[in-house]
Amino acid sequence: MKDRKVIILGALSIVFFLGMVASCNNAMRQKELRDKEMAARLQLEEKMNKFSQERAALEEKVKAREEEAEEAREELEKAKSALAQQQPAEQTAKEGQPQEGN
Repeated sequence: MKDRKVIILGALSIVFFLGMVASCNNAMRQKELRDKEMAARLQLEEKMNKFSQERAALEEKVKAREEEAEEAREELEKAKSALAQQQPAEQTAKEGQPQEGN
């Protein structure tokens, strides 16, 4: 009877020990998966930050280019109006001069 109890307790100890080893092994695998997932998330977050910074820089460049284009448009309009004012004055000056060659 005593030997039987020892055998049963030994078998149960082995079963519980194997269960504990399997549980630890499973916990280690889950930890590795979680660590890999965290590393991937951090990498993606770094990429997002990089793209956000690049986007902000590009938006600033676009804004600067738009301002330059607007200034160029204003200068063009001023030049057009100056030319429009100058052409009639030149036309009247040409009409007032005697023609050569006749």
